[in-house]
Amino acid sequence: MSKERYVAAIEVSSSKIMAVVGKVTDDDGHVEVIATEQERGVEGVRYGIVQNLEETSMRITRILERLERKPAIAPRTITSAFVGLSGRSLRSICTTVSQTLPADTEITQEILDRLHRQALDTDIDSSLTVVDAIPRTYRVGKYDTQSPKGSVGNDITATYDLIVCRPEMRRNLTKTLTDKAQLEIKGFVVTALSAAQVILSSEEKRQGCMLVDMGAETTTVTIYKNGHLSYFATLPMGGRNITRDITSLNVLEEKAEDIKVTSGNAMAHDSQSSLNFGGLKMSEVSNIIVARAEEIVANIIEQITYAGLKESDLPGGIVCIGGGAKLNGILDLLANKTGLAVRRGNLPTYITVSDTRAPISEVLQAISILYGGATNSTDECLEVVENQDLPVTGTGHPDDPAPSPDKPAKKRPKWYEKMRDRMANAFGSNEDDSDLL
Repeated sequence: MSKERYVAAIEVSSSKIMAVVGKVTDDDGHVEVIATEQERGVEGVRYGIVQNLEETSMRITRILERLERKPAIAPRTITSAFVGLSGRSLRSICTTVSQTLPADTEITQEILDRLHRQALDTDIDSSLTVVDAIPRTYRVGKYDTQSPKGSVGNDITATYDLIVCRPEMRRNLTKTLTDKAQLEIKGFVVTALSAAQVILSSEEKRQGCMLVDMGAETTTVTIYKNGHLSYFATLPMGGRNITRDITSLNVLEEKAEDIKVTSGNAMAHDSQSSLNFGGLKMSEVSNIIVARAEEIVANIIEQITYAGLKESDLPGGIVCIGGGAKLNGILDLLANKTGLAVRRGNLPTYITVSDTRAPISEVLQAISILYGGATNSTDECLEVVENQDLPVTGTGHPDDPAPSPDKPAKKRPKWYEKMRDRMANAFGSNEDDSDLL
C-alpha cells in the first residue's frame, strides 16, 4: 500500500501570504493539494523581507487556524511547514572548487559531498549569506560531465551557483514563524528554483530557457542552459510599480490596481482612446502603464546579456508566472521584444489540486515550495494529537457535589489550545482565557 504524507508550505510575499497543505505519495511522487488559504494586502513585508513581525505572525496564525478547520485536514494540526525564500537580495554567484585525488580514484558521493561543503564555505560579501550551492557542471580529469559519480580520475573540479541573500531574510522569517507563530520550519526552499523544478521541462532546460516570476515588488529571472542553472537574479520592480504610477493621477492605490487589472494593457496602441474610466482619461492611464511595462521588460531582457547569452541561446523560450504576468499584453510585449516564444507556467500532471477556490496562478509558487520541500525530505508537517484533560486548579466549595465518575472533565479541542498559545504569544498576554469559552 502506498504511503502518504501530509506536508505544508508557506509563501510570504509582498502582496499576499499563502499556505497550502498537500498529500504526498512517496511511491510515485504524486502530490495532491487538498487545502489552500491566503491573506492579501500584506503591509508588513517589503521586497520579500518581513518588516513587521507582529502583523505577519498574526496573519499566518489566522491562515493556519482556517486550514486546520477544513474537513480535508481536521482533526490534524499543522505543526511545521516548508517556507519559501524570495526577495530582492536573492541572486546567484558563480564559484569553482576543486580537489586533487589519488591516481585513478572513483568519484563517490562522499567526494561530491565534500565539494559541496567546500562551495558553501566560499568567501563572499559579508552582507550576504549562502543559502545553497547548485552544481552547474563537473570536470573529472580532462572531461566535462553532468554526472560525475562513478567516473575515474586524478582530480575533480566543480562549478557551482551559490544562492545568496541578505541574512535578515531568513532571520526575520524564523522569528515570525518559529518564535511568534510557534510553527517549526522544516526547511527553507528557494521559491524561484522550486518553481523551475516544477514548471520547466527537462527539454526546455537543455535547450535554454528563462523563467520569469513577476511579483508585486520584485521580478525574479532564472535562466537554464544545457540542463543546468546558468543565471539567477532578482529585480527590484514588479506590478506594484505600475499601480503606484497610476496613483499619480490622484487616485487611491486600491482604485489604481483595479484600473490596471481591468483596463490596463502593456502594449501601446496606434490610436489614443478618448474613453474615461471613473473620471480618468484612459489615454493617460495607457501611457503610464506602457512606459513602466516597457521598463520592466527591458530589465528582464537585459538579464540575458548579464548571463553571457543571447536571445538565440534560449530556443526553449520564456515562461512567465506571478501576479504581474496577468497584466494584459505583458507576455506579448516580451515576445515582441525578444522574438522568443512566451507562455504562462502551468502545473505538471503529477501535481493535482483538489481545493479549487484559488486560481492556479495564485497558488503556483506555494505549491512549488510544497513540492520542493516534500521531494527533498521524508518529514510530515501535520499530526493528530489526542485531546488532554485540563489540569484541575483551585479548591471547590465544601457544599459542591463531587464530580460524577460518569462525566469526565471537560476537554478543549486541540485546535483551541493551539490558537490560544499562538495568540497569547503574538500579543504577549498571560491572562486567563476562561471567559472565551
